[in-house]
Parts: sequence; C-alpha cells; structure tokens
Amino acid sequence: MCGIVGYVGNRNSQQILLEGLKKLEYRGYDSSGIAVCTTTGLRVEKAEGHISALEAKLAERPLIGRVGIGHTRWATHGKPCERNSHPHTDCSMKISVVHNGIIENYLSLKEQLVSKGHRFVSDTDSEVIAHLISEFYRGDIVQAVRQAVSRLKGAYALAVLTEYEPDKLIAVRHSSPLIIGLGEKENFIGSDIPAILEHTRRVLILEDGEMAVLTDSNVELRTLEGNLIVKEDLYIDWDISTAEKAGYPHFMLKEIYEQPEVIRKAMSGRVEKSEGKRRVALKDFTMTEEELRRIQNIHLVACGTSYHAALVGKYVIELLARIPVETDIASEYRYRSPIVTKDTLVIAITQSGETADTLAAMREAKRCGARVLAVTNVVGSTAAREADEVLYTWAGPEISVASTKAYTTQLIVLYLFSIYLAQVLKTLTAEQTDTMISALEHLPEKARHILDQTGEIERLAGRIAEYDHLFYIGRGLDYAVALEGSLKMKEISYIRSEAYAAGELKHGTLALVEEGTPVIALASQTALFEKMLSNIKEMKARGAYVYGLTAGAEEMAGSDVFNELLKIPDTFELFLPVLEVIPLQLLAYYASVFRGNDVDKPRNLAKSVTVE
Repeated sequence: MCGIVGYVGNRNSQQILLEGLKKLEYRGYDSSGIAVCTTTGLRVEKAEGHISALEAKLAERPLIGRVGIGHTRWATHGKPCERNSHPHTDCSMKISVVHNGIIENYLSLKEQLVSKGHRFVSDTDSEVIAHLISEFYRGDIVQAVRQAVSRLKGAYALAVLTEYEPDKLIAVRHSSPLIIGLGEKENFIGSDIPAILEHTRRVLILEDGEMAVLTDSNVELRTLEGNLIVKEDLYIDWDISTAEKAGYPHFMLKEIYEQPEVIRKAMSGRVEKSEGKRRVALKDFTMTEEELRRIQNIHLVACGTSYHAALVGKYVIELLARIPVETDIASEYRYRSPIVTKDTLVIAITQSGETADTLAAMREAKRCGARVLAVTNVVGSTAAREADEVLYTWAGPEISVASTKAYTTQLIVLYLFSIYLAQVLKTLTAEQTDTMISALEHLPEKARHILDQTGEIERLAGRIAEYDHLFYIGRGLDYAVALEGSLKMKEISYIRSEAYAAGELKHGTLALVEEGTPVIALASQTALFEKMLSNIKEMKARGAYVYGLTAGAEEMAGSDVFNELLKIPDTFELFLPVLEVIPLQLLAYYASVFRGNDVDKPRNLAKSVTVE
C-alpha cells in the first residue's frame, strides 16, 4: 500500500501521475515512483522519501509518454527504500505493476518463479505479481493478468502496464479500493477520488473480482472469469477546493475549522416538523419501523477515531432507545465468535468505507445473519455497497491523516440515529425529541465560538509541547472523548499520552503520578462532577499539574482544582462530546506544530488502513 494512480490518453502522463500522487500524500508513504511507456519502451523512476525527490529525478530524466502508472508506498513487506518501492517490473523490464494490499502466498509463488529462472530485486510481496504476469504472457496482457491474479491469495488493487501493448492499462480489484475515472479521450485509475478529481468527476467503482481494461477512448469492465460487466458511472459532486488547503498551513487545521459547516451538513435534510415539533426523518434509511422494533441488541464496530465515536454512540443509544449495545474494535470482532442473530443490528463506522478490519467485521456479521448499517463518509465505498443500510456523514474529503471532522460528523449521525430509534420505540416524548434536536441545531454556532477563541488553546499547547508524556482523564462521555483527545495528541505530536476512566486511577495509574505530571481532565458531566472533583484532587495531591476542560461548571471553575482551565459553551450534555473534542484537536495540532512535526503526514501512519 498506499496510493495508486494511472493515466492513458493524449497528454504526457508524467505530470498527471505526479499530481495524482501528491493528492494521495495524505494516505501516508515512504517512497514513490512512476512507470511510463515511452517511445523507447517501458521506463521506471523511483525515489525514497518525499515526492519532491522523485520530481527532482524526473526533472533530470523526464519520462515522456501518454500511458503510465504511479504509486506512493507505505511499507508492509521490506524496509522503506528505493528498490522496494513501486512500480515493480518483471525480469525483462517489459511489464510493470503497482499494488495496494498484501499477497499472503507470495513466498510460495516466489519460490516457484525463482525455480523457473525469475530474478527478484526487492523484498516485497508485490514484485511477484509482475513476474507472475510475465510467466503467463503469451501475447495477451488481459489474459495474462487474469491468469496471474487467479493464483494470488490476499488483498490487492492492481494497475498493470506493459510495453508489449502500450495503449492499455489494466486495473484489478480484490479487497482493496480502486476507482476508474472517465474523461474525454483519456481515462484514469486511482485508489481514491482526490487523485483524479481535478480531471474528471465521472467514476466507476470497481467491485471485488472485477477487472477494467482502459484505453484512451474506452473502458471495458469484466469479471475475472471474462464476463462483460455493464454499470453506470457515479458523479462526484465534491468541490475541488475542499480538497485543497485554502490558505491554511495544514489540512488538519482547515478540517478542524470546517466542523461547524459539516455538522450542519450532517443534519441537513434529516429533521422535519410534525405538529409543530421537530423530529428526525432519515429519508435515506429503509428499515421499517416493524424491523426496528425487532432489534434485540446492537453491535458497534470500528477502528481508531471511529471506535471512539462508537463509544459515545453506545452511551447515547442505550440512554435514549434503551437497547443493549456492545462496542468492539473491528480487528477483534470476528475473532471472538460474537453472539449475533437476525435480531442484531451491527453498525459499522468507517470514514473511508475501506477500512479492512471494519469490512471484515461487517462480513462476519452478515454471515451470522445480522443486518448491517454503515456510517461512512465516502459514497460508493465498499462499506456503503456491502451494508444493508447506509447513513452518510457528508463531511467531504478528509485529507489529513489525523481525523477531525469525520469524528464530529459520525457523532452527529449517531445522535440522529439514536433519536430516530427512540422515536420508533417511543422511549422519548415529542417534547424531549424537539428539545434535543434544537440543541443539535445550535451546535455549529457553539463550535464556531470555540474556533473564534483559539489563542488560549495555542498558548497551552506551547506548554504541553514541552512534555514527553501526558494523561487524559474523564468519566462517562468525558472518558470516551478523553480517548480521542489522547489519540490525537500521540499520533501527531508524538507525545506519549494515555487516557483513563478517572474512577480507575486507584487501580494502578496513580503510581505513575509525581510532581509536575501533566493531566488533562475533562469534567462536563453534571451527575459526575463531585466524583470527578475527587479524582482530580487525588492526582493534584501527588503533584499533578491539571489542565481542565469543562462546560458550565462554575463551581469547579471558581475553585483551585485546576492549574489551567478551558471552558466551552454549554449544551445538552449528551452532545457535549462534539464541542469538547474541538479544543483537544487544537491542542494536539498546535503541540505538533511547536514540536516541528509534519502535521498532515505523521510518521508510520496511513489515512486508510486497507489491509489487516
């Protein structure tokens, strides 16, 4: 993995490939490369490190040709280095391949190919694909690719180029995302929409087991068995400017500031008035009220930031709809033999809709007979296509590896679904529902208020940036948000941060607290104020320096509990996580900036984790 781009048309492909790779930088990478069919044959150029290193090489030795493929690599097999980067070629340097995914049986395939005289130059699993295609090539690249992939086990998105048939590109997908862009006398391949959005808005989403053969004038879709496929293209209506920085120094900061607007978008069209009172209307949701009433339990499955949104979702669904809810890290879910029946609803939360572990959990749930609802941001993603129901978050493209607006819009969708379910089950009155929706509708302006007063947050971040470790504590919903705040801090500032349920401090964590230990304490839950106050005092008694985050807790703000205090606007308590997370995102962002890190591309991380 991590990013694929391909071009066939009448323009020089080199610059188009480079531009596409830059649009995929947010996925994370350690090297890059392109292959182009030139007038003198297939040529490849690669470089370790930033794409600028590849550009420098190409400035000296440009690759001129109208057909090419490119790749940004994030190491899975073999260390980051030029020889392990993509594109890979066969021994004759006539066939080139870029690959996202993992080939599980590559060692046995490599042994077979070596015994037949093939010479390998990399340590990757991907190189076997180029050699395997070469082994099967008999004058028909499509047939050779088809035979080669029939031998592969694992996950792959492939783009294949050969000088034997220099007017064609081949794309194949199995368990790793790949799209085709349709242009005028040119066509494109991309692992994600931003790679090709500058050139076309018409795309075809490849499904598992599908192959595309691209020329400048045609795209032919077939199954791997050779059967012709006819499908309608999808129109992408994203504003191109939303995938650019728009004057912000980093995508992450831009996306933090987009949250008031995307919160509003996530609610748009999902609220109506009935008899003078507001209610949730999920018009894009097809489960009948009778089917919803049969639900006996709900499983929320997700990874990373989406899992933290799921923890909030569990709390809210159980409180409002009174249905038991389990939350699971998706990578653990299918390995524990979950108890799932036809009356179980599984909600899979994934920003990209391509997270491999979440997709595997979805498939396990469907195998067991459950109905699956996907909460995702990307139209046409695998999660959206495979789920029985989809609720889109409408956050727009999220470029920074550190997720921000995806989290807040996931929360909004989970709130709306919880209220909707409560309406059906009649566990809320019309008055309660109206009050909650009113509070949701005021969240964008309250979020904007926080963003308009970031000076104090930036000042505190300057102090936090000097630490090498940090604790977050909270109770109830505050604990769920503390986990997300801690994740943001560690993934972009590289400060070791851990989040704990404050009631657990006596069970081991207090042993780590000493003079000057920094603690970020979330204290916004009225029913837990006194308990939380006690926990904070326990840490301060042992020397902790406490940064507080609270809403409307005047009695705490006026005491000497906190060394430093951030206050956010008050709202309905269930919805405070949407507001609480914003200063935590900003603290992490500014701490990362103060430490001189690459905010949008944190080390060792990728945006979409498309392999297990």
